[in-house]
Formats: sequence, C-alpha cells, structure tokens
Amino acid sequence: MIVNKVLDYIHNYTKPLYENSIIIQNIDKIMFCLILLTFVVSTVSSSDLIGHLAIATTILTVARILIYPKDTLKVKRFELFLLAYFMIVLVSVAGSSLLYLSIKGFMKTFIYLSFYISVVHHLKHNSKNIIPILITIAGCATFESLVGMTQSFAKVDEISGWQDMSNLNPEEVITRVYGTLQPLNPNLLGGYLIVTVPAALGLCGYFLKEHRWLFAGVFGCATALICSILFMTGCRGSYIALFGMAIVAVLISLKVSWHKYKKLYITISSIIASLGTFAFVACTPLRVRILSIFAMRNDSSNSFRFNVYKSSFQMFKDNWLVGIGQGNQNFREVYGLYMKTGFDALSAYNIYLETAVESGIFALIAFLGFLFSLLYDAIKYIKKSDNIKNILIVSIPLLTIIGTMCHGMVDTVFFRPQIQIVFWTMCAILSNRLYEEC
Repeated sequence: MIVNKVLDYIHNYTKPLYENSIIIQNIDKIMFCLILLTFVVSTVSSSDLIGHLAIATTILTVARILIYPKDTLKVKRFELFLLAYFMIVLVSVAGSSLLYLSIKGFMKTFIYLSFYISVVHHLKHNSKNIIPILITIAGCATFESLVGMTQSFAKVDEISGWQDMSNLNPEEVITRVYGTLQPLNPNLLGGYLIVTVPAALGLCGYFLKEHRWLFAGVFGCATALICSILFMTGCRGSYIALFGMAIVAVLISLKVSWHKYKKLYITISSIIASLGTFAFVACTPLRVRILSIFAMRNDSSNSFRFNVYKSSFQMFKDNWLVGIGQGNQNFREVYGLYMKTGFDALSAYNIYLETAVESGIFALIAFLGFLFSLLYDAIKYIKKSDNIKNILIVSIPLLTIIGTMCHGMVDTVFFRPQIQIVFWTMCAILSNRLYEEC
C-alpha cells in the first residue's frame, strides 16, 4: 500500500522520538487504560466526556502509527463497506440544507468510527487485552443491573412510567428501571444491556472451558442478573433483541457442547426454558408488557411509532439519494415538515430507516454490507473451527451485533455513545479474532 510506504518514510524521522521517549514506548498501556476508562465513565457521565476520551484514544493511535517503527495500516475486506459508508456520509453532509447541524452530527459518527479503528489497531498488537476489555464491559453492565435492581425495589416512578396505562390495572403496571446512563431512559438501559450481556455470557463459557469455576460462576450470575434487569426496563425492543440473541446462542452452544456435554446441555436448557416460562406466567406486569408488542395500534407507543415510520419513510422518499444530512438535531428540523400533528420525534425509531433518511439508500446498503459481511465470516468461522475458546470469543460480538440489529428495528438508542462505544469495540474484537490470528 502507498500509505504504508509513506509511513516507512515518516518512521525514519520519528525513530529518535520512539527510542528516547518513555511515554511513547508505553503508549499501548496508556491506550489500554483509556479504552477501559471510556467504558467505565460512560455509565455515569455525559456524552461530551465519553467523546473526549474516545478522541484522546484516537490521538494516541495516530501518534503510534506515525512513530512506532514498522507500524502499518491494513484495510480488511469487510472494512471496504465501512469506508464506502464513510465516504457516502461525507457527500450527504456536504449536500445537507442544514450544513452546521449536519456537521455536528457527522462529528459524532467520525468519533465512533475513529474509536473503532483505534481499538482494532490496539488489539492488532495487544490481543491479550481482549479478555480484560470484555471483563470491564461485563462489569459495567453488572453495575448498571445492580442499580436497576435497587430502583426496582424502591419502586421508582414518573420517569419509569413510560408505558400506555390507559387499559391497565395498577397491578399490571411494570416499574421501569433506567440505571445511571445519561440521559435517564429505560430504553437506553435496555439497549445497553443488550450489547453488554453477551460479554458476561461469553466469559462464563470461556472460563468454564478453562476450568476456572469461580470466574465462570461469577459471570454466570452476572448474566442472570443482567437478563433479569433487562426485563425490568420494560424495553420491548430489548425483549425482541434478547429473543433473537437467545436463538443464535442456542445454535452456537449446540456446536460447543452437544457432543461432550449432551445431558448437561439438555438439563441447563430445560431449566432456563422453565424459568422463562414461569416468569412469563407468574409475573403479570411482564406478561402484559410483552403481549403489548402485538397490540399494534391499540397500544399508544406502537401507534406513535407507526406514525413516525410513515413520516420518516416519506422523508426518505423525498431524499433517497444522499439523505438530509447527519444527526438527530438535523433530523428533527426536517421532520417538522413531515410529521403528523402531535407526533413530534427525535428520530425515526428504526436505525435502518434513520440511516437511509440521514445519508441515503447507498449509505444504508454500505452499512448493512459491513454488518452482514462480519456476520457471515463469523458464522463461517464458528461452523468450521474446533478452537472452542476462540469460538466463544467470536460469539460474543456476534451476539452483540445480532442484538443491535434486532433492537434497531424498533428504536434508535443505538446512536447513543454508551451503546456505540461498546458496539464498535465488539466489532473490533470480532475483526481481531477472525482476521488477525485465526
């Protein structure tokens, strides 16, 4: 690549800086700490601070690439879709009638993609850090779940009452927990737990394989806790996502454990299925909340989304080529021209429709191409590989992507930084396991 030849030329001049700077020689350790800090801080801080940490990580990555001898860049096949997506988004921003707002929205996308590249580059030289990163993600999810449990016992109200209660008895109303994620929102917590629960589940299986029973038990309990609190968020999109992830997890577990642990697998699966059925039957608020998914226009939240979908699709039809530009502020300004009276919205409540509205049909195709090529290669690897530990690590981001795609059909909390940071990190881990060492 021409870029790597240019880097070789630059390295000739930056070599003394590498040889004489202790900070530069330990830049990987600093980056690792920043990546972990980004996850931890995202649970309690504002979007601005999360963005600043992601930018700092990107700056260190650029410094490493320019200074470290023999450091190179490599674009993988599936990343060509991501590159195409980025270029199309640039065109969309340039053609936006609300240029300033669109640039603000684009900067968020730029930060997320830069963070993805930073994690990919870091893991390229430090793949041993994958497990600590997953442990940190699982730990953050467990923290949020403990906060959610406290809120459930405290019977938090007002902010947690976001549901159609017009046809419900008091005992059928679920207490919706929301954790500490900013802004406080049960759907945001539900989306966050969806992208993080695979880390806890995968680590449980990973440590079981290593016969480290204490760690396996800890992450098994964490998985159960996270799933329980996920139901307490009342986020129906997360319920759909969890169901989709469960189907994929069952298929993967068949590959991993059927031949050697058939009886144990059937026993555990039966217990989990029985507990799920019991919870559905015995917990009236949960049962009512799940069944409301199928209420269609009879549920006000469903009806609201249908109206937003209709208006958003009209926006897409009028701007199908390059979209209206990036960002939720930009979306809201344009949406006002299309919305049905009384149904204002911050987003399209569907990440695919949102992407198409903001950046056009070709951006959506490129983004889906990125996701499906990753999923295809991950499934192909799982089917062919006999390396159980690596299959488990590959399965974690695979489940995260599946959950994100399912949840994204009915909500757009995916675009919140807390979820974006975890999602792109999972994509980076999958890239590393599939293409760097396997």
